Amino acid sequence: MTVYTLPDLPYDYAALEPHINGQILELHHDKHHAAYVKGANDTLEQIAEARDKGTLGSLVGLEKTLAFNISGHLLHTLYWQNMSPDGGDRPDGDLADAINEHFGSFEGFHAQLSTATTGVQGSGWGVLVYEPTARRLLVEQVYDHHGNVAQGSLPLLAFDAWEHAYYLQYKNVRPDFVKAMWEVVNWPDVAARYAAAAAGRTRP
Repeated sequence: MTVYTLPDLPYDYAALEPHINGQILELHHDKHHAAYVKGANDTLEQIAEARDKGTLGSLVGLEKTLAFNISGHLLHTLYWQNMSPDGGDRPDGDLADAINEHFGSFEGFHAQLSTATTGVQGSGWGVLVYEPTARRLLVEQVYDHHGNVAQGSLPLLAFDAWEHAYYLQYKNVRPDFVKAMWEVVNWPDVAARYAAAAAGRTRP
C-alpha cells in the first residue's frame, strides 16, 4: 500500500533566519509535519481494518481525521517549498499580471492575504489559490487544515497561521510573523504552480 512520507526540507533549518528561526523550523517540520504524515497513514490503516471487518460504524470520524491529516501534510509540503532563503520582493511575469487582474494590484493582494492570515480564528492558514472554474486567483482562509475552501481550488502560496509556526519567535503577535513571511516567499515556486494550474495541471 502506498503511504505518505515526510519530505526533506529544501534548505537547512537556519536558512530562513532571521525571519524564521531554525528551532521553529526543526520542531515544525520534524515534529508537527511528521505527526500529520503518521496520522494520515495510521488512519488509512484503521479505515482498511474497519472495511475488512465490516465494522464501518466509526467511518465518519475516521474520514474527518483522514482529511485533517492529509490536508495538513499537503499544506505543509507546499509551505516548505513556498519559502526560500533568497525569497521576498514580489513576483513578475504572468503571475504578477494575474495578481493585478484579480486583486487590482500587488499591494491589494498583499493586504488581503496578510489580513486573511492574521484574522484566522484559532488555527489555520491564509492561502492564495487558483480556482479553475472561473480561472481566477482567490485568497482563502483555511481553518485547521481544511474547510472553508472552494472545491477544486489549487493552493499556490500558503501562510501558516498555527501558533507552532511562529510562537517561539513572535509570541502571540501573529501580524509580525505574517510580515516576516513576505520576506521569504519563493516567488519562482509560486509562479510555477500558477503556470501549471492555469494550464490544467495540478503540479508544476
